[in-house]
Amino acid sequence: MYLKLYDKIAKNYQKGFKLKLFAVFGNPIKHSKSPLMHNNAFMNLNIDARYIKILLEDGKKLKEVFKKLQLSGANVTVPFKENAYELADEIRGVAKEIGAINTLVLENDKLIGYNTDADGFLKAIDCFNAKEILILGAGGTSKAISTILSQNDFNITVLNRSDSRLEYFKDKNFNAKNWNELDNFEFDLVVNTTSAGLNDDNLPAPKEILEKLFKNAKFAFDCIYKETEFLKLAKKSDLKVKNGSDMLLYQGVIAFDIFTKNEFSQDKIAKYMREALENFR
Repeated sequence: MYLKLYDKIAKNYQKGFKLKLFAVFGNPIKHSKSPLMHNNAFMNLNIDARYIKILLEDGKKLKEVFKKLQLSGANVTVPFKENAYELADEIRGVAKEIGAINTLVLENDKLIGYNTDADGFLKAIDCFNAKEILILGAGGTSKAISTILSQNDFNITVLNRSDSRLEYFKDKNFNAKNWNELDNFEFDLVVNTTSAGLNDDNLPAPKEILEKLFKNAKFAFDCIYKETEFLKLAKKSDLKVKNGSDMLLYQGVIAFDIFTKNEFSQDKIAKYMREALENFR
């Protein structure tokens, strides 16, 4: 049924037009600001392209929908980054080590996968003087962040509710624990990579665990780009906090650079993307 809807979208955007079509896939996806950023950059850089958001119900259908829409490229958000990795025809860059991708481009009828989350996150936390980092969650974003941090000599621990998704991290010799196993609460930075707080007031871990962590921490970062209950709790403990807006911006700039084959400077792309975020909050 939903493929008929995507056929209609493709016709509306592309029939009789030469413009390229890009999209972001996710569930939920209503909150996404990626179309604002990319469309503002397309417009100001005089690129004949549009960027839309697609609510996807089944991650295994991602490639099929991509082809149905005749997309030139796409971003992938929660919870489909690992599906995208499995469906891509070729993986490039750090994404090979991460096992999750958030950016797809079409080259010679093949889907090429990249991960721009990793470098986007690294730039976003540049203002924090942190060495010991705790990552909450074990999904695709956590994989990207843990990989890039380990490559840059940070000490990391991954904390997840259960053991079911921790095997990836243990196989790579990361310190990975479930909630009941955590026995060290001394970290400089605590990062939430889960969807807790995206559309609700949930916390990514039990309150008592977070309060113990925040007693010793200096910083808290949430990959969600709004003030969540997680960040509010961190503020009560006088931590310096930051939401995911900068990470969104920087990963978007890198993705746009890939979409446009390095035709424009990243500073110029960032200018127009930041403009969109600031003007359409």
